[in-house]
Amino acid sequence: MITLHHLRIGRSLFTVWLLEEAGADYDLKVYLRDPETMRSQADIKAIHPLGKSPIIEDGDLMLTESGAITLYVLEKYDTERKLHPSRDNLASWASYNQWVAYSEGSVFAPLLLKMLTLRSGVDHPVITPFSDSEIKLHYGHIERQLGDNDYILGKDFSGADFGICYVVSMGERLGQLTDYPKLQSYMQRCMSRAAFQRAVEKAVE
Repeated sequence: MITLHHLRIGRSLFTVWLLEEAGADYDLKVYLRDPETMRSQADIKAIHPLGKSPIIEDGDLMLTESGAITLYVLEKYDTERKLHPSRDNLASWASYNQWVAYSEGSVFAPLLLKMLTLRSGVDHPVITPFSDSEIKLHYGHIERQLGDNDYILGKDFSGADFGICYVVSMGERLGQLTDYPKLQSYMQRCMSRAAFQRAVEKAVE
């Protein structure tokens, strides 16, 4: 059985969703943030020295990094490959892996910068225009990829949607989706899925 170490109010809700979509048998351990700093506390740092979440354990294996967890969980549990492609079609497999990596590898950083400047209440002369332009660049790219499709890789939901929905939802919380109606619709479509609703209930978000 997989154990998911879930730090509330953050990225790992989407890993709970992943496990629900995959039909995985898992144990959920919930951790709370420091109410003053909103950072992780000593309890989850005892599990992994970085104190980041999500963390999964499966037997002797411990994994961090959301994209790596997505690839592992679906390879193990999505045996009918409803949510991820086979390597038999190398181009499709490569495109899928690109989109799994893209959310954390490219989109998250400018959103984090935006979040920090908003929390500070002061625009930074370098960071603010950089994050604004990068967010616009990435959200435009995601909208073009979506086109008229329901999900990021076409009409069918896939493992790539967990990370993309996360960075889109982060933009919603930061007030960045006003000019992106397709992204708003996409986020609502993802979050209306039964597995996402179960994840929210179980993770007490």
